[in-house]
Amino acid sequence: MQTFLAPAKLNLFLHVVGRREDGYHLLQTVFRLIDFADQLSFVLRDDSAIKLRTPTPGVPEENNLCVRAAKLLQQRSHINLGVEIFLEKHIPMGGGLGGGSSDAATTLLVLNRLWGLNWNRARLMEVGLELGADVPVFIYGENAFAEGIGEKLSSIALPPAWYLVLTPSVHISTGQIFSSKELTRNTNPITIPPFSPWQGRNDLETVVCQMYPVVARYLQWLKQLNNTTLVAMSGSGACVFAEFANERAAKYAFQQLPDGMSGFVAEGLSYHPLQKFLEE
Repeated sequence: MQTFLAPAKLNLFLHVVGRREDGYHLLQTVFRLIDFADQLSFVLRDDSAIKLRTPTPGVPEENNLCVRAAKLLQQRSHINLGVEIFLEKHIPMGGGLGGGSSDAATTLLVLNRLWGLNWNRARLMEVGLELGADVPVFIYGENAFAEGIGEKLSSIALPPAWYLVLTPSVHISTGQIFSSKELTRNTNPITIPPFSPWQGRNDLETVVCQMYPVVARYLQWLKQLNNTTLVAMSGSGACVFAEFANERAAKYAFQQLPDGMSGFVAEGLSYHPLQKFLEE
């Protein structure tokens, strides 16, 4: 039984530039993949049953994005095969790191091969978008500038970097943040090229910090560090991060964490571990 990775992502900035008539928000963001991941294993079934063998506490099986991804791909492809899924969670839920979306993307990429579908990347990304706006970037497979609701992706070259990611022990609802009356939705769009990912901000940050003071406290601690090239919140929170030019600086900052604060150090990736999976 082979194990596959589902890496986390960071939003180097996140601008809310408008809102569609259907209520979805129009965004601009840069997705950075990082070397911190959930792990998934799959066992092919000859029948059409889809089973999650490692339930996630607090998440009904039918709501798990791995299960939803497998069932949706099964429906769209009219395949009669099934699968048993084993999920080892490391990425915090409700943290803005895209763990569930990444799990769904890895499920689609692996089952595309196990089930012999041979779909191309664009087709899998369309299926992924039905599961959530963050799913396509993990199928896309590289760091990206994103527009629309997050599905319009353009490759972006980012320099090597290391990240200290802090994980406040709160679970934040993305829907709650985006529906806040305090959220501004009129940031001026930027164009590429040229632009710098380090000149933006996270428009959701102010709202989250007002609702969850612990996030504001974690951010403030990061901002007093030396040698950072960026300090921001990822997605709709709760996780916040500082970017460093090298591993040594990131690990030194991690060693200074006050008692009661938790987090991890991760390297920025240029490509998803399964980026070439569709081309092999």
